[in-house]
Amino acid sequence: MILSITGWGAPANVAALVTTRAGGFSPAPYQTFNLACHVGDDTVAVQANRRQLKSLLPASLRIQWLEQVHGTSVLMPAITSSELDDPAEQKGDAIYLNTPGVAGAILTADCLPVFFADQEGSSAAVAHVGWRGLADGILENTLACFKLPPQQIVTWLGPAIGPCHFEIGEEVREVFLSRTRNHQEREEMSLNAFTPAGTKGKWMADLYVLARLRLRNAGLTKISGGTHCTVCEQNSFYSYRRDGVTGRMASLIYLKTR
Repeated sequence: MILSITGWGAPANVAALVTTRAGGFSPAPYQTFNLACHVGDDTVAVQANRRQLKSLLPASLRIQWLEQVHGTSVLMPAITSSELDDPAEQKGDAIYLNTPGVAGAILTADCLPVFFADQEGSSAAVAHVGWRGLADGILENTLACFKLPPQQIVTWLGPAIGPCHFEIGEEVREVFLSRTRNHQEREEMSLNAFTPAGTKGKWMADLYVLARLRLRNAGLTKISGGTHCTVCEQNSFYSYRRDGVTGRMASLIYLKTR
């Protein structure tokens, strides 16, 4: 039901997790632990799944869910000290936290969740990274929220579609190549992030490599994760590319109360 993220260098007071598709209440084709309200699943089942998720977290923790738009906006939780329930969803694709008591949550089913934490344990973030947001700068915008330099930020790349299944067209490949800063970056990306597919004009793209290149170029040196494929691992993860109508996993991060 939950994959706790460990071994990525985050301080002990930073908690991060990714849910799997197992252990919930949703019927087919969302079976069973779908946490998204926008995919056509029964609302009662989704709310039961969200309550079950909260039962596994600290009792006082509230969750800021995002309504993702494949953009580059980074938000902070819309919450006041008087609120006892989860705040309403906000439109955006990343959430930045610098106080305990609320978790930031994004939803994915092939797109890449990227977790951030500073090594002082004073701030954290999670970003929803599809190819458009990645090309347009969602990772750089998220990193810009942190007060510490990039060398003191650690990141973890969560479950996403792997290079074995992420087929794209030439136009998408060119979007990324055209935004490199110099010939050397373009050559490195072309060599490592794209492999010709079986169909002319199509390429297999490595979302993990693309994210690592962008993070590294932004100054980060501590980047881990990136070992899953949501399409291949059908028993664990939802995949929109594989199934079309399907549920969503949640990726959460929060600061523990010291």
